[in-house]
Amino acid sequence: MNQRNGLLSQHSMWRSAVLCCFALFLFFSAGQALAMKPLLQEGKTSVFQRVVTHPGARLYSGPEATAQAGKEVRTFTVMYIYARQGQRLQVGVNSNKADGWIDANLVTEWPQAITMLFTDRTGRAPVLFFKDHAALEQTCQAESVAGTVQGYLETLRSQGPSVNDLPVVASEPIDSQVAEKNFYLLPVLNIDTKYEGLRLLEVASIDPGTGAPEKPDLPKPAASEFKIGFAFVIDTTISMGPYIKQTTELIKHLYNELEKSPYAENMAFAVVAFRSSTKKTPKLEYTARVICDFTTVKDRARLEKALETVSEATVSTHDINEDSFAGVKEAAESLSWKDYGSRIMLMVSDAGPLKAGDPTSLTGFSPEALADYLHERKIYLTCVHVKGAKNSKNHAYAAQAYRTLTMQSNNQASYIAIEAKDQKSGAKAFHSAAQVLAKSYANLLRATATGQFLTQPKEPVAAKTRSPEEEAQRIAQSTGYAMQLQFFGNQKQSQAPQVVKAWIADADLAKLEQAQGAPVLACEPAVLLTKKQLDNLYEQLKKLLEASEEAFLNGKTDLFAQIQSASAQMSRDPKQFSLNPQANLMENKLLDEVLLDLPYKSHISGMTQQDWENMSTGERQKLISWLKGLIARYQAYDSDNTHWECFDATNPDDCVYRVPLKMLP
Repeated sequence: MNQRNGLLSQHSMWRSAVLCCFALFLFFSAGQALAMKPLLQEGKTSVFQRVVTHPGARLYSGPEATAQAGKEVRTFTVMYIYARQGQRLQVGVNSNKADGWIDANLVTEWPQAITMLFTDRTGRAPVLFFKDHAALEQTCQAESVAGTVQGYLETLRSQGPSVNDLPVVASEPIDSQVAEKNFYLLPVLNIDTKYEGLRLLEVASIDPGTGAPEKPDLPKPAASEFKIGFAFVIDTTISMGPYIKQTTELIKHLYNELEKSPYAENMAFAVVAFRSSTKKTPKLEYTARVICDFTTVKDRARLEKALETVSEATVSTHDINEDSFAGVKEAAESLSWKDYGSRIMLMVSDAGPLKAGDPTSLTGFSPEALADYLHERKIYLTCVHVKGAKNSKNHAYAAQAYRTLTMQSNNQASYIAIEAKDQKSGAKAFHSAAQVLAKSYANLLRATATGQFLTQPKEPVAAKTRSPEEEAQRIAQSTGYAMQLQFFGNQKQSQAPQVVKAWIADADLAKLEQAQGAPVLACEPAVLLTKKQLDNLYEQLKKLLEASEEAFLNGKTDLFAQIQSASAQMSRDPKQFSLNPQANLMENKLLDEVLLDLPYKSHISGMTQQDWENMSTGERQKLISWLKGLIARYQAYDSDNTHWECFDATNPDDCVYRVPLKMLP
């Protein structure tokens, strides 16, 4: 009995040892699974290989052709690469676990998070997609770059990209712009920076469309389809009385002209008024107010009656600057723009805007943030700045702010300066410029409705020689051209070209030879972010500034490093930032690795430690104001339910937005 018990005891001990070893095996196996890491990019120690998925991509249980097919992967999902075998990649949406295998021909490898967006066509040629780097470089070195580009465009327009020996495999829509609702990605895969002021980029154009070449014989649009909404945003503070009166008279005059047109009901006017903070000055009555929503000739009495109630304020505001941005944002949010495909806004003020981050500002926006806000809504703003004697010390600031706010892709600001020796002469000059602008858009309405194509605007004469009326004419031509192309693009549902890989130039090649100053950008960088990733960035920036603004002003280097670290990580791999928003890549000696070979850098990620240390207190204050403007913009992104692309995602946090790189710190 004792011997049996001894044997049982030994057997039990042996079994326990086996079970223990098995448990340890499972533990280490589980640990290895938990520690699973994606493949590193070549030459990197912390930057992982990633892909972005195409339409139709599906996960499989293994790399074999016979592997069981799983669910379809949402288009434009960013995934990490864990292994490569045959024609498939092992991938996962997170950096600690693989989810399955995917066909390599249904993904694009994406070394960083940067994609390109076509800029508005306010005066540039369509982007050409070249079959390889050599073909693009040969074009850049042609005896006549403009002539070569024009020849390619004419061939594409008449015969399409299938012509033998044509080095161009596709182009941006030639006679239209990509439709507003057609989401596309142009991930940057490679870069050549040998040319000053010009980047040559290898991209993968990913669009669910067919990429069929554009046809020159666009269908004649019905008159009822092309509609223009024109909003006046007017400063109604003390001294603006004559301009209020001129706006009223101008609208009446425009209605009189429209009554003679068969397209009278296709153009409508609205009025929004602004002042400044009512918390600081309660007797101002309002900061921004809609006077009347869009009204056509048929209901003109309604707008004219509403204008009779508008008058200048009876008390002075608290600052030399007014809350003009609140007026613009109120007009963008509260007017019925959905009824008008072409959207114009004309703002007039004799003061500059309250600065970003000013606690009395209703928006908190910087000029850059408000410009992005309007661009997202396809609203073209022109600022009329009345430069009167009383605000002469503020003219430079106001002009710079409004120029930044209205800068177009052709490097020309939609800004008109009125030199007002007195109110009477200033009001008269405003009326003349505004009339030219409005009448030009009325002519655009008639031309588009009758199927007439506008020609690409020519380079303007030197800015110093342009009168306010000439400036208004130039603005109307460039903006009208862009609006007409957008209208045709929406009408035809134009799509980005469907190519796997190609090389493009980020600037208008046709304009490089005669460029005087900055190149005309044909596309600009953006970062594909989910709602969750943008929320993380918002919270982190807000926390850093709220807790450490004084340290920031005093040049505390670790705070600068943390903001620069966040900016760099968002451009390289937003998912890794979201996993650890507090990570300081500079302390970990990883910042250089993350920033190295990025084709574009945001404002702060492009700065060096020395740049930061050399900044004055005033320059740091300006930087803080800009960062606060970004934070306000992120809030607006989050609350905007119409411009996030969710595809079939059920979780709102998984919706994506192409955030312009200039909107990242």
